[in-house]
Amino acid sequence: MSTQALILAAGRGERMRPLTDATPKPLLQVRGKPLIAWHLEKLASAGVTEVVINTAWLEQQFPEALGDGSAFGLRIRYSQEGAQFGGALETAGGIATALPLLRDAPFWLLAGDVFMPDFGFPAADAQRFAASGALAHIYLVPNPPHNPQGDFGISLDGLALSRAAEPFTYSTVGLYRPALFRDTPAGQKAALAPLLRRAMQDGQVTAALYSGPWTDVGTPERLAELNATR
Repeated sequence: MSTQALILAAGRGERMRPLTDATPKPLLQVRGKPLIAWHLEKLASAGVTEVVINTAWLEQQFPEALGDGSAFGLRIRYSQEGAQFGGALETAGGIATALPLLRDAPFWLLAGDVFMPDFGFPAADAQRFAASGALAHIYLVPNPPHNPQGDFGISLDGLALSRAAEPFTYSTVGLYRPALFRDTPAGQKAALAPLLRRAMQDGQVTAALYSGPWTDVGTPERLAELNATR
C-alpha cells in the first residue's frame, strides 16, 4: 500500500474571504478542528506515515498548527512555495516542486480544503494501483450544485474519461505516480487537469465513484453549513 501522501494547501482562498485574510483555508475550523486535521487523522488510520503539505498563503501558520505531525502519528514535512518562489505554483507545479520530499513511489494526493470525513484511503485501492501500470487513480463524486457540468467520466472497465456522456466531479483525491510529473518543471506554475487529460487519452488513468459525504469548502456559506450540522 502507499504510505505517503501530499496535501495541497497553498491556495489563497479568494472566495473564502474575509475568513482567509487571517487564516489559510485548510486551517479553518470544521466541527471543532482544522479542516486539514480530518485528512491527517484518516491518513494515519489508513497506515500512511509520511505526509508532505505544500504551502504558500500564510504558510507559517501550518507548522505552528500542525508541527512535525507527531500529534497525529505522522511525519509531516512542508514544501514552502511562498518562501521559495514567492507564491503558489498551481496544482501540478506544486506537486512537481514537492516531489523531492516524497519517495519515488505511489502517493496519495488530496486537497486540504475538501471535507470528506468518511473516506478511508483504502489500502486495497493503493495495493491495486501499485500493481497496475496506471499513472493515476482518481476518485470522482456526484456533481455538486456549483459544478453541474462535472469534470471526468468513467468507462465500463474503470478507465477515467476526459469526455463522457455522464461526467462526474473530481474529488481532488487520488493515487499518483511521480512519473506523471516527470516533464513538469519544479518551481514553475502548471495545472494538473491538462496532465490528467493527456494521460486519460493514453488509457493511463483509472477512476472510481465515491458516494460518501463530500464538500468543497469553497465559500463561507458552505463552511457555515458544515458547522451547523453533525
